[in-house]
Amino acid sequence: MKYSKYSVVIIGSGISGLYLALKVASQKHLNDGILVITKSRMQQSSSYLAQGGIVAVLPEVNKDDSISSHVSDTIKAGCGLNDFNVVKFVSQNSSCVIQDLINLGVEFDKTPDGKLSFALEAAHSIPRILHVKDQTGKAIEDVLCERVKNTQEIDVYENTHAVELLVDSQNCAKGVIVYNRETDSYEAVYSNAVVLATGGIGQLFAHTTNPEVATGDGIALAYRAGAKVKNMEFVQFHPSALAVTNKLVMPLVSEAVRGAGAKLCDSKGNYFAKDFDERGELAPRDIVARAIYSTMLKNGYDSVFLDISQMGIEYFRNRFPNISKSCEENGVDISDGLIPIAPAAHYFMGGIETNVSAETSVANLYAIGECACSGFHGANRLASNSLLECAVSAYELAELLFDKNLDAPKNFDEKIKERLNRYEQDVETSCDFEEVDIEDIKNQVREIMWEYAGISRSKNKLEIAANKLRSLMNATNSSNCAHISDCYEVKNMILISSLIVQSALKRENSIGAHFREDFPNGDNKTAAEPVASNIEDFGVKNGKIFVE
Repeated sequence: MKYSKYSVVIIGSGISGLYLALKVASQKHLNDGILVITKSRMQQSSSYLAQGGIVAVLPEVNKDDSISSHVSDTIKAGCGLNDFNVVKFVSQNSSCVIQDLINLGVEFDKTPDGKLSFALEAAHSIPRILHVKDQTGKAIEDVLCERVKNTQEIDVYENTHAVELLVDSQNCAKGVIVYNRETDSYEAVYSNAVVLATGGIGQLFAHTTNPEVATGDGIALAYRAGAKVKNMEFVQFHPSALAVTNKLVMPLVSEAVRGAGAKLCDSKGNYFAKDFDERGELAPRDIVARAIYSTMLKNGYDSVFLDISQMGIEYFRNRFPNISKSCEENGVDISDGLIPIAPAAHYFMGGIETNVSAETSVANLYAIGECACSGFHGANRLASNSLLECAVSAYELAELLFDKNLDAPKNFDEKIKERLNRYEQDVETSCDFEEVDIEDIKNQVREIMWEYAGISRSKNKLEIAANKLRSLMNATNSSNCAHISDCYEVKNMILISSLIVQSALKRENSIGAHFREDFPNGDNKTAAEPVASNIEDFGVKNGKIFVE
C-alpha cells in the first residue's frame, strides 16, 4: 500500500472544497502541501449544476437590502430551527466572499448601466441573488478549477474514493484511506487537517437533481469515525425539476424562473399555487413542492407545468439559455410556453454537526458545504443560500487553519496501526458480491426512499422503509465485498438512508421540509432526538464499514 502526507486533505471538489484549497494555499506556506480528493472528476458536483445564483448581501450597492433582512428571511424559511449566530455570521461575511470571488475572476451578470444584477427568488423579501445567466455554479466552479490546476501547492486525486478516516484513540483525525479505481489500489494519506466537502445525498432518491456522485459518502465517513450528525430528517425537494423519464439526474428548472414571473398550472391550464399559499409561486420550496406533489396525486398526473408565456419565450431563451437548451435536449418544446415539471430531491439541510468554524466532534476533522450541518439552514434552505454557505464556511475554515500547525503527523497509536494493517494485509482487490447486483440494490434504495421517506411521510411508511433498508443492509454485510468503489458507495447509501428514516421517525411533527401525514400541523418547538447514538445500530461495529 502506498503512503503519503499532506498538510491539508480536502475530500470533495465542489465550490467549498476548491475555494478552501485556494484560500489555504494563498494564506500560508505549507510544508506538505494540499490534496483535493474527488471520487469522479473535478467538475462533477452539485455546485457545478447550481443554476439560480448566490445570495449576496451587499447593502452598500443594493440599497434595499440589509443583513437583518437576510437573516430574517433565512430564519423564516428555516422555520426558526436555525442557529441565529451562524445565520448572522454567514450574512455578515457575504460581502467579503463575493468580492473575493469577483477578484478571482467570476463575472456576475450586470445591468445595462454596468451595475451588479440582483435577481429575486422564492421567500426572499427583495432581489439579492447574483447570477451568471442560469449557470452560476458552473461559472464559479470553472474559475476555481482553473485556479486550482495552476496552483503548485495543490495536488488533485480524481477517480479516488475516500473509504475510511484514520482516527486515533484520542478521537483525533490523522488522515484517510483512499481507493483509486484507475490503479486498483489503496493509499494511506496522513494529515492533521482532514476536511469533508463531499456534498449532499440526492442520489438516495429515485427522482433528484443531484449528480450521480451525491450519495452521502462524506457523512457516512464521519459517522463511522464517531462524528455527530444532526437534522438528518430534513431533505429539501425542489419544486421544479424537468419532468423527464428514465433519467438518473433530472435537469433543474431554476427557482429564478418563477422569480422572473412563471406561473404553475395543471394540464387544464388552472393556476393552483395560491390555493396552497398566498405567496403563490414564491412561497418557500417545501410549500411549493407539496402543492405540486399533491396536485399531481389528486389528478393522476406525472407532472404539472410552468407557464412562461407571460414573460415571453424569447426573453426566457435569453435569460435562461441553459434551461432552454436542457428542454430542447430532452424533447421539450417550449414554444407553447409550457414546461413540464415535477418535484425532486435537491438539497440536504442535515449532515455532520459543526460549529461556525466547521469543526466537528472529532478533533482535526472539519466539514463544509452541504455535507455539514452548522445550523445555518434550519428546517428548510432559503433559495441560493447554499453557494453562499459553501464560500463563507470555506473562508472561515481557512482563517482557522491559518493559526494551526499543519505539518503531517509522524506517529500513530495502536488503533490506527490496526486499521493500516488491515489494508496492508488485504491486498486482494476483487469483488465477490455473491448473488448481489449492486446497481439493483442502489435502485432499490432510491425507490424505497422516494416512496416511503420522500415528500410526504408517515410512521407506517417510515417503518416500511426501515425494514426494507435493514434487509438490504443484511444482504450487503453478509457478502464478501470490501474493495471496489461501488461497494463502498452502496453501503454508504444504505447507512445514510437508514439515518434519515430513523430521524424522520423520531420527529413527530411537520416542519419545513419534513412533512408527516400523521402529524400535519407544524410545531416549531418540537425537536428530534439525536439518532443512533450507538453506531452498531446500523451495522457498523467498532467504526468499521464491514461486519466481519
